[in-house]
Amino acid sequence: MIEEFVKATLAQDVGRGDLYALVEPSVDATAKIIAKSDGVMAGAEYINVLAKLENFEIKWNKNDSQIFSKGDVLATLRGTSHILLKIERTLLNMLLHASSIATLTKKYADIVEPYGVKLLDTRKTRPLLRVFEKYATRCGGAVNHRMGLDDSLMIKDTHHKTIKDLKSYIQKARKVIPFTSKIEVEVEDFEMAKVAFAAGADIVMCDNMTPLQVEEIVKYRDENFSHILLEASGNISFETIEGYAKTGVDAISSGSLIHQANWIDLSMKID
Repeated sequence: MIEEFVKATLAQDVGRGDLYALVEPSVDATAKIIAKSDGVMAGAEYINVLAKLENFEIKWNKNDSQIFSKGDVLATLRGTSHILLKIERTLLNMLLHASSIATLTKKYADIVEPYGVKLLDTRKTRPLLRVFEKYATRCGGAVNHRMGLDDSLMIKDTHHKTIKDLKSYIQKARKVIPFTSKIEVEVEDFEMAKVAFAAGADIVMCDNMTPLQVEEIVKYRDENFSHILLEASGNISFETIEGYAKTGVDAISSGSLIHQANWIDLSMKID
């Protein structure tokens, strides 16, 4: 899967061929990837595949998930000038995109870590980039939520409109979905949460609630259904996430890890 992604990414940039290579013969060359801002490393797994496909050497000074500072040399490259210049933008785009997501994710992860809460990403990813972007959140310290509709059964607000009796639906679902698949139910208030607990959900997601509302549900869960996991979600931002981490939920999911990540600054310099 990674190899196919890397090939397609490079092909998009190269097109029918790099016109630079038509002018001068290729020579041996080295280059450095330099951080021009602070960040968290992500993308090495993909760039290692690029190096193998395009036959250049890369030596990493930082590994995925490691913190780097402005001025650090993240990697050194060795190959021909034609190859290094051909792959420059593809390499930087993958490294920038992944590291930017990892950098923001680490800021969120550092906030919730003292409370023992798992930080989750969401399915709010760019089309065809889900695997890549969720890999980047892992590098930043998050745990992946479901990868797709086939991962676990989540009953969201739109699904509730089609379900007459939640308990009966979950009982039926247990007979047809894979044995290892969990069932998660999204709820909007305390009364819906009580119904989801009684219906036999594995996970209950408190969506778009205040921390005080979530605290009430956590207390009820702890006293009556301690085996059921609780997740908080819905417009959770960098400014509000600590309030939710204090409630006692097991996990907090936020699409912001991906769609609010601003690109950091990296560059490649030929020696």
